[in-house]
Amino acid sequence: MYDSNRAAAIEFVRGAGFVILITGIFFGFVLTLGKSDSAPVQKFKVVDHYGTCAVVQYTPPQRAESVYFLDCGNQHLEQVR
Repeated sequence: MYDSNRAAAIEFVRGAGFVILITGIFFGFVLTLGKSDSAPVQKFKVVDHYGTCAVVQYTPPQRAESVYFLDCGNQHLEQVR
């Protein structure tokens, strides 16, 4: 009876070690593939001027589109007052 318990304990330790090894390899891949060494992407960029306003290009992250808008600062608010 002692030998069968010992064999079962050895098999349990081997199985647990295998599961820990596979889990460690998986997390290692996830952590190394998830890193990006590139510099952060600029989302906003002034591309032109219209009068006294700046034409700003906004590119959302991970999207293949750009949105353009005018940035006039507080000039418009001061003219309304």
